[in-house]
Formats: sequence, C-alpha cells, structure tokens
Amino acid sequence: TSGSQELNIFLQHCISYPGPKGSVSQLGRCSIVSYEGDVVYDKFVKPSVPVTDYRTRWSGIRAKDLRKATPYFQARKEILKLLAGKIVIGHAVHNDFQVLQYSHPAALTRDTSRIPLLNRDFFKKQMTHHGDRSLRLQTGYGGHSSVEDARATMELYKLVEDEWEKKLSLGKQ
Repeated sequence: TSGSQELNIFLQHCISYPGPKGSVSQLGRCSIVSYEGDVVYDKFVKPSVPVTDYRTRWSGIRAKDLRKATPYFQARKEILKLLAGKIVIGHAVHNDFQVLQYSHPAALTRDTSRIPLLNRDFFKKQMTHHGDRSLRLQTGYGGHSSVEDARATMELYKLVEDEWEKKLSLGKQ
C-alpha cells in the first residue's frame, strides 16, 4: 500500500482510582506517527479525573507533564478527527481505543499483537536479518517514548505488511 492512509497510534496510560470499584486507565499522552514515521500528533493529555499513579516507569509521564496538558475531551476530538477513515496500526490497540471510548472499524484496524505472522520464529529471523535496524524499544525507569514506540510498531507492521494485507484481502487472518 502507499502508506498515505495509514497511521500508527500509541497511547500512554495513567491510572486513576476514582472509588471503591478499582482503577481506571486514563489517557496521559497520545503519539500518532505516519507510515513514514513522521509525527502527526504528540500531546500530553490531562485526564478528566485525578491521576493516582502516573506509571512513570512505563509511561514516562510525570505530574508536571500534565499540568498544562490538553484537556481529555479536546484531545479526544482532535485524535478521532485524525483517525477517521484511516487504517490504524497499533499494538494491543483495543486498549488505546478503550481509553478513548472509541470503536474503530475492524476493517481499518491492524493490531500487531493479534497477528500470527508476528510469532517468535519470525522475530528470531528478523532480528538476525535486520540486526541494528530492528526494533529499538526503550526500557528502564525513565519510561518509554510513545513516539519511538509508535514508530517501532509501524516498523513491525511494515515487516509483515504485504503478507498480512494479502491475507486480509482474501478474507483470512
């Protein structure tokens, strides 16, 4: 495909404990990159309820990042406008859609966590073949960069794109 209709979304989640029913995952940052890896959208988002756990180790989000952040409902409107009519690629993207309170058309969704083409043997082969050009995911106490994670997921998609899209066009997964 040309890539002009494909976006990768990666959301960083914070946790809120609004009451006795437990935790709620809240949007804390949204990064969207194009097929080419260019940043289309990257904003911190102020959740609609107070955050009790920033999950900084995984999200990279700190309290100071959300002080002047875009309010959730404004960010949601901006994000959904960008996603409309696009193929959305993400890893476990259903979680991202859930925090957005959104349902994207299945025919336009590519979830890299659910494709058999991205199995363990495939990764071993790709890591050997691509070496340093392979995925570079961040780890550690500083948290992830959602932009880099979005780019890495897009690269994962590109590795299997032709075969995946062919299977989808034949009605197979």
